[in-house]
Amino acid sequence: MASAFMNKAIESYPLYWPEDRPRTPAGHRVRSQFSGSFDQIRRQLCDELDRLRAASVIISSNIPLRADGMPRAGVHRLDDPGIAVYFMLKKQEMCFACDKYALAWENMRAIQKTIEAIRGIERWGSSDMMQRAFRGFKAIPEKAGEYWREVLEIPPGAKATVDHVEKAFRSFAHIYHPDKGGTMEEWQRLVTARENALRDLGVTR
Repeated sequence: MASAFMNKAIESYPLYWPEDRPRTPAGHRVRSQFSGSFDQIRRQLCDELDRLRAASVIISSNIPLRADGMPRAGVHRLDDPGIAVYFMLKKQEMCFACDKYALAWENMRAIQKTIEAIRGIERWGSSDMMQRAFRGFKAIPEKAGEYWREVLEIPPGAKATVDHVEKAFRSFAHIYHPDKGGTMEEWQRLVTARENALRDLGVTR
């Protein structure tokens, strides 16, 4: 039986990746040494968030959901196994996201373990140290939905099409690709903006 907190967690499908976080290329994802079923790991993640006193929790993934909001059984391999967990902590929007691993449940386990470790700072150190550790996981501002427009220089409110997005991407690729003198961070930011723009335009890959 799901815990009360687990019932409050909202499942979000498809995945909404935080637009300020770079993606792991598919060919670079690895298998972990984690264990457990998806349902067990999801329950443990919710337990960690409950202990943290997190509110307004959203677990976002590409795992299709059943009518009751639970992930469908038997979904193991996805083209995009990333997991993003959004929540409020002391009036601050937080986001933990992981796509390092090949399977969605592995990425969820990594997030659960990370939150557990940061909570440990409070037990072993001080709450101030824990708050500083969480600062790096703050969600980007409310304009996050327009973030890809800023990167691709498509004005807010202006009509955007797939052609507009691809043209802007090709234009900036000549500047930001590492082989052209850009940095890996700039390139990942551009790639993420393109992915999020196409997602918002309803393009699936």
